Amino acid sequence: MAADTHSLDSLVQALRRLPGVGVKSAQRMAFHLLQHDRDGAELLSRALHDAAATVRHCARCHTFTEAEVCATCLDPRRDPTRLCVVETPADQSAVERTAAYDGLYFVLMGRLSPLDGVGPKDIGVHSLLERAGDGTVQEVILATSFTAEGETTAHVLGEALRARGLHVTRLARGVPAGSELEYVDLGTIAHALVDRR
Repeated sequence: MAADTHSLDSLVQALRRLPGVGVKSAQRMAFHLLQHDRDGAELLSRALHDAAATVRHCARCHTFTEAEVCATCLDPRRDPTRLCVVETPADQSAVERTAAYDGLYFVLMGRLSPLDGVGPKDIGVHSLLERAGDGTVQEVILATSFTAEGETTAHVLGEALRARGLHVTRLARGVPAGSELEYVDLGTIAHALVDRR
C-alpha cells in the first residue's frame, strides 16, 4: 500500500494475527470497517481494548474471567468431585453448551507439542496435578482433542494422574449422530467398535 496508509497497513497486519485470516481476508475486513462501518470499527476497538485490559485467567481453573475466580468455580451447584480437563476456554464453552456436565474444569491453555517446543510446564501440568490432588476431586475427565497432540497430552496427563491414585477417564469417540457408516473414516469406526457399550 501507499506510504501514507501506515494506519491501514497496521490494521491489516493486526487482523492477520487472527487464526485463519490471510492478507486478502484482513484487507477485506479492514476496508469494510473503514468504508462501510466506522461505528462498528469503533465498537470493535473499544471492546478489544476493554477485554485486553480486564479479562484474565481464573486462579483455580485458568479459564477467562474478569474476577479472581470465575463464576463456574464459585458455583455451589457444581460437582467438585469431577474435574474436566480441556485445552482452551473455547473447549470449556463447548462442553458447557451440551448441558451434560455439572462438574468443574481445568483449562490447560494448550496441548503438548514437542515439535513446537510446548512441554508440560507450558500448559500448567503442575497446577493441574495440584488441583486434582486437592483431596476433593475423585474423577478427572480428559477432554483434550483427538489430534496427535491432544492424544499425547491425554496420555501424559492420564499417567501422571493415575500415579497419584486418581480415577481418570477419557471422552468417548464414535460415529457422529446422523451419519452414514460408509462415509465415516475408518479410524472413527475402529474407535467406536473398541469403545462400544
